[in-house]
Amino acid sequence: MTTSTDEFTYRRVHRGSPGLLFACMTTPEHLARFWGPAGTTTPIDGIVVDLRPGGAFETTMVGGDGSTHTMRAVYAEVTPPDRLVWIEAGVEGGMRTTVTFTDLGDGRTEVVTHQTNVPAAYRSAQAQAGFATSLDRLDAYAAELAAAGTDQDAGPEQPPLT
Repeated sequence: MTTSTDEFTYRRVHRGSPGLLFACMTTPEHLARFWGPAGTTTPIDGIVVDLRPGGAFETTMVGGDGSTHTMRAVYAEVTPPDRLVWIEAGVEGGMRTTVTFTDLGDGRTEVVTHQTNVPAAYRSAQAQAGFATSLDRLDAYAAELAAAGTDQDAGPEQPPLT
């Protein structure tokens, strides 16, 4: 992870194709399996994915104590299976998250998550550790899918949606 005052970059290498990792990040059934820090759940009925520029992306995480946190964003760019960009609503100035998926050619994909305009509340060590555990959960879930032979591409090459 690299950081500056208001931006963070996370790099992870996961088992699976870019199509599989893109699907994990854009399909409610997949998101419900890993989204959120350890100790939280993200019920499928609390996930909205309208996968197009201007479309909604919302997740409601439920803590072990029953507390909830809803992330509301709007997709700015959708380029399957290479790139996703969303901007969080309700965050001063709009936190921008860009996720890129790079095929390493050996059954693995590098996923880079770059966040800009990160608000102070999200910059704490605790918040960053929580985000890292969500990436750990994605890694374990993608490995499980790849090992089960369910790795899939997102389908035929599609033009960017802008």
